[in-house]
Amino acid sequence: MDSILVTGGGPLNGQIPIAGAKNACLTLMPATLLSEEPLTLTNAPRLSDIKTMTLLLQSLGAEVSSLQDGQVLAMSSHDLTSHVADYDIVRKMRASNLVLGPMLARLGQAVVSLPGGCAIGARPMDLHIHGLEALGAEIELKDGYLHAKAPKGLKGAVIKLSFASVGATENIMMAATLAKGTTVIKNAAREPEIVDLADCLRKMGAQIEGDGSPDITIQGVDRLHGATHQVVTDRIELGTYMLAPAICGGEVELLGGRIDLVGAFCEKLDAAGIQVTETDKGLKVSRRNGRVKAVDVVTEPFPGFPTDLQAQMMALMCTAEGTSVLEEKIFENRFMHAPELTRMGARIDVHGGHATVTGVERLKGAPVMATDLRASVSLILAGLAAEGETVVSRVYHLDRGYEHVVRKLSGVGARIERVRDQ
Repeated sequence: MDSILVTGGGPLNGQIPIAGAKNACLTLMPATLLSEEPLTLTNAPRLSDIKTMTLLLQSLGAEVSSLQDGQVLAMSSHDLTSHVADYDIVRKMRASNLVLGPMLARLGQAVVSLPGGCAIGARPMDLHIHGLEALGAEIELKDGYLHAKAPKGLKGAVIKLSFASVGATENIMMAATLAKGTTVIKNAAREPEIVDLADCLRKMGAQIEGDGSPDITIQGVDRLHGATHQVVTDRIELGTYMLAPAICGGEVELLGGRIDLVGAFCEKLDAAGIQVTETDKGLKVSRRNGRVKAVDVVTEPFPGFPTDLQAQMMALMCTAEGTSVLEEKIFENRFMHAPELTRMGARIDVHGGHATVTGVERLKGAPVMATDLRASVSLILAGLAAEGETVVSRVYHLDRGYEHVVRKLSGVGARIERVRDQ
């Protein structure tokens, strides 16, 4: 397996282009299953997870073509040949479960393996199942597969989620577009990826209101048509690269960045002494005079601080002045990067869902191991600020969520390279 070699050094300066959102694209791709007509996505990120979703859709009979160096996905589901999402593909990625709602709505049946992905918590399917059953689906778990059918078709319903789950909101919303009658999702997720999906579905002819708020209303239609849609900017990649000059010093402009996508995150950066300014091309980030100040962080559903930026923020806090407390309220097992940062000289004390970080003057390079997608990039960020060399192993996690990370960081002056294992 490949490794990433990072040599700590001076400040970063220049521009980094931000890709389309992984989590948005992985939701938009299954939307093709809702229509016989083509769906084209532009600004698609070039990631291994996108390839996995491509394989899954193709296994169902959909046609998926990658154009313009992977930044355009042309899809058509006019002749689906299967309603079974096989374990061998689904186990690789959590988002695979998003084919369940669309297939159930259009085909009236679906068999989907329980999903896989990063080991950062159980992330059960209960809310998805509850919501689809409320729409009239009959779902049974057998041999690790969800067997779902809607013999009488799906019918609109009022569905209150006990937690504002992004995946459950997306699955229910897609299924409800072809259900008869009106569906209201209460306590719906409000993430930008939800709004992006609703925008795409509206272009396909869906009738959706309230996306971005806790109550989403969907009026079912008989059929959806084709569309072309641009994937929203990846707010997690954006936040990740905003932290690079925060950790190393310098000034970096994030092309395509938008404040509205990372509002709560920017508030914490401001409190820590990081300046973020809007430009004609995106966002410019630089560190104010002196050492970064410690700030406390609590992860919450959007518009709160994103759980997917917690590991990266911890890397920043490792060299901050003072003590910070990071509370993880979304996933129960998301501090696995803490022991690896400790190997680099960080002072971190983890108790349950809380991590107390006491800043040190300087981290030291060390061999470390990535445990999940966001942890992998947090170790790279820490390595940029460390004295000496840091070798990050198991970086296949990185390829799931960050395109051309070495190229983007080296383009602003980072000393980073990918080492191919013999």
